[in-house]
Amino acid sequence: MTTVGTAPPPALHRDRRFRTFWIGETISQFGDRISELALPLIAVSLLAATPAQVSVLTALIWLPNLLGLFLGAWVDQRTHKRRLLIIADLIRAAVLLSLPVAYLFDAVTLTQLYLVALLTGAGAVLFAMARQAFFVALVPRSAYVDATSKLSMSRAVSFVAGPAVGGGLVQALTAPVAVIVDAVSFLGSALMLGRIPVTEAPPPPRRSSTLGLVREGLVLVLRHPVLRAALGCTSTVNFFTFIASALLVLYASRELDLSAGAIGIAFGAGAIGGLAGAALAPRVSRAIGLGRTAMIGVVLFPAPLALTALVAGPTWAKVGMLAAIELVSSVGVMLMDVNLNALITAVTPDDARGRRAGAYSAVNYGIRPLGALVGGALGTTIGLRPTLVVAGLGGVLAVLWLFASPVRHITTIDEPATAPRQDEPAT
Repeated sequence: MTTVGTAPPPALHRDRRFRTFWIGETISQFGDRISELALPLIAVSLLAATPAQVSVLTALIWLPNLLGLFLGAWVDQRTHKRRLLIIADLIRAAVLLSLPVAYLFDAVTLTQLYLVALLTGAGAVLFAMARQAFFVALVPRSAYVDATSKLSMSRAVSFVAGPAVGGGLVQALTAPVAVIVDAVSFLGSALMLGRIPVTEAPPPPRRSSTLGLVREGLVLVLRHPVLRAALGCTSTVNFFTFIASALLVLYASRELDLSAGAIGIAFGAGAIGGLAGAALAPRVSRAIGLGRTAMIGVVLFPAPLALTALVAGPTWAKVGMLAAIELVSSVGVMLMDVNLNALITAVTPDDARGRRAGAYSAVNYGIRPLGALVGGALGTTIGLRPTLVVAGLGGVLAVLWLFASPVRHITTIDEPATAPRQDEPAT
C-alpha cells in the first residue's frame, strides 16, 4: 500500500467531478450557517422561547440520527447514491421555505419550528448516509485526508462568513425571511450533484435481512478497535459540546445583551480558526502523526467553552472574547475531524459504508439531543455560566478514548494498526 507520507495525493482541485462536489458542499454549508443562527433566534425573539424550549429545538434537529441504524442499511442496498443526495437536498429546501411563507401570514408557531427542525434533520441523515459511498466513488484512498481537509475548509470558511452574513440578514430581513437563503443553497447543491458523472457500483447480493445488516453495522463499529475508540471519543465530546451549543445563542443574546449582528460577527470571526485548522490538519498529521494530531484537536475543541462563562465588559470586549474562544475551539475541531474522518473512511469496508455510517451516527449524533436537553435542564437549574463550565471541562475527557486505543500510535491512514485484529472481523 502507498502511505500518505511516501506519495503525494492526486491534485483534487484539478478533478472536475470532485471540484463540482466541493462547490456544491460549500454552497450548502453557507446556507446552513444562516439557519443555525436564524432558527434559535426565531424561537428566542419572535416566539419568546425559554431555555428548555430552545434546547428541545436543538435536540429535534439531531433526533433523526437515531434512524441512521436502519437508514444506513437501506442505503447500502441502493445503487444510485447520487439520487438520494439530491432528494435529501430537495426535501430540506421545501421544508425551510415553509417558514418564510408562514411568516408572511403571521402564522409562525413553535410547533412549526419544531417540525422544520425535525424534518431538516431527517434530510441531513439521509444525505450523510449516501454521502459516504459517493465520497469514495470520487476520491482515491491516498487522497482521503486531502479531500476531507478541503471539504472541512469549506465548512470553516462558511463559519467565518456565514454567521456574519446571517446575522446581517436576520437583522435586516428578520430571521424567517433569512432562512430562504439556506433553502436556495440546498437547491444549488442539488443542481451541482446532478452535474457529476459517476459510475456507482451495484450493491453486493443481499446476504441477510435489514435487521441483520443493522447488526453487522453495530458489530463493525463496536468490535473494530479504531472505530470503537473514535466513536467513544466523538460521542463524549459531542455530548458535552452540545450542552453548550444549545445555549450559546441564548447566552449571548440575553446574558451578554448582544444583538444578532454582534453575535454573528463574534462567531464568524472566531471561525477563522476553523479555516486555519482545516488547512493545517494534513501538515500537522504528516509531521507528528494522524493519531496525535486528532488527540490535540479533541482537547482544543471543548476546553475553551469553559472560558465562555468569564465573558464580560463592554460590547467590543464581549465580542472579542467570544471570537477568541471560538477561534481556538474551531482550530481544535478541525484537527480532530479531518484526521478522524479520514481514518474512519479508510478502515470501513466498501460494502458496509452505509450501515457503518448509520450505526456510528446513531450513537455519535444521537447523543447530541441528549446533550442539548441536559444543557437546557442545567441552564435552568444552575444557570447558563456554570453550565458552560461543565460543558468545557467535561468535553476534555473525550481524549481518554483515543489515548487508550491504537489510534494514538497511528501516523498514516494505511498503517497496519488501522486494520481490525484477527479476532475482530470487519463484519
